[in-house]
Amino acid sequence: MTGCCVIGLQWGDEAKGKLVDLLAPRFDLVVRYQGGANAGHTVVDGGQTYKLHHIPSGILHADVENLITPGVVINPATIIDEIDGLIGRGIPVPERLTISERAHLVMPWHMLEDRVINSQKVDGESIGTTNRGIGPCYRDKVGRTHAIRAADLISPDRDLRIAAVATEKQRLLASLGANHEDLLSIAPDRVVAQCAAWGERLRPMISDTTDRLLDACEQGRDLLFEGAQGALLDIDHGTFPFVTSSNSSGVGVCAGSGVPPRWIDTVIGVCKAYSTRVGGGPFPTELTCATGDKIRELGREYGTTTGRPRRCGWFDAVAVRYTARLSGATQLSLMMMDVLSHFDELKICVAYELDGVRITRLPSGAAEVRRCIPIYETLAGWNEPVDDAQSEDDFPPLAKAYIRRIEELVGVPIGILSVGPDRKQTIFTAKAPPLPVLSGLR
Repeated sequence: MTGCCVIGLQWGDEAKGKLVDLLAPRFDLVVRYQGGANAGHTVVDGGQTYKLHHIPSGILHADVENLITPGVVINPATIIDEIDGLIGRGIPVPERLTISERAHLVMPWHMLEDRVINSQKVDGESIGTTNRGIGPCYRDKVGRTHAIRAADLISPDRDLRIAAVATEKQRLLASLGANHEDLLSIAPDRVVAQCAAWGERLRPMISDTTDRLLDACEQGRDLLFEGAQGALLDIDHGTFPFVTSSNSSGVGVCAGSGVPPRWIDTVIGVCKAYSTRVGGGPFPTELTCATGDKIRELGREYGTTTGRPRRCGWFDAVAVRYTARLSGATQLSLMMMDVLSHFDELKICVAYELDGVRITRLPSGAAEVRRCIPIYETLAGWNEPVDDAQSEDDFPPLAKAYIRRIEELVGVPIGILSVGPDRKQTIFTAKAPPLPVLSGLR
């Protein structure tokens, strides 16, 4: 049995979806364990692009089970749209997808709450929410009283439960200044009718994923865990308060999925060959100049979920070493190497200067991180394309030197390299992690 996690080590958008899609045929189950529709995983197959938000990136593979577990918060309308879109492209989602009955639901009132919260600033900046109700849903999950779970959609007491919570939420949002039209949108009878329709559509897919996963572990089946966002956005361990609402680092895998750590033996930390961030928050290596613009355009750095332009900068080895240690990374997957093929000179952040002192750790608070001045090491760029590379031997010597230096600074071997968006543009190095054989060869 192999338990393998794919976890982003930066601020999200590291191309985790491509990697999970590529690895999925080697596994029996692909498990999404945290986050919500704020995730945006892009998979390119045969020239076709699939943008996934809720649904695990193993969904394109016929022999792979895909599970959404209790740590995920689900917007029923969004996931139904996503299911219908995939069905329209020939993907039989209901046959391949199971949704945890314990997963909490993003309800219509959560989006209204998100708008109120996002209008408030921290140090003059928005915390970067996508306004999809993720944070308010997690808040209700912890608060319990107003929480709605997938099991509630198919419960005999559904209508009474939904109506009671909707009434309370109308009262709360009225006190926060919601207008009459907004309050009508969450009227109890309206939301009850929506939930009835959602329950009808999702009922065949709602089940106990925790029991299913524990059975799979004991049966020796191979599991691939798919993280959302990135470890620097972890609610407890990221650049707080400019973070997401879940444990998006490796520490969240077990809690979100219900699988104990004894069953997980490989952790692939995914990072770009440079750095990006969407929304507000500190970003020590950000390039607010023509170089940053060039990286953005070459890398097509616009959010899958929001379409917002991503902030771009040089690779931050201090931050990635921190998240690799935090997540227990046993391997690195270095993505977007092709983007750096167009520069004469490259920089890697090897330390920070904080209030006149050199440090090699990531401070715990956003205010301190904001004061960090990156200390760079300069490397010569290889300035030639690597898009067609089939092995690490095909890389120019200067590209190999860049790879080796990142390994040294982060302290984790690089087992996977990506040189483009397609599945075929992925290279497994001699240090690649031990993985199950392809399912067709079992």
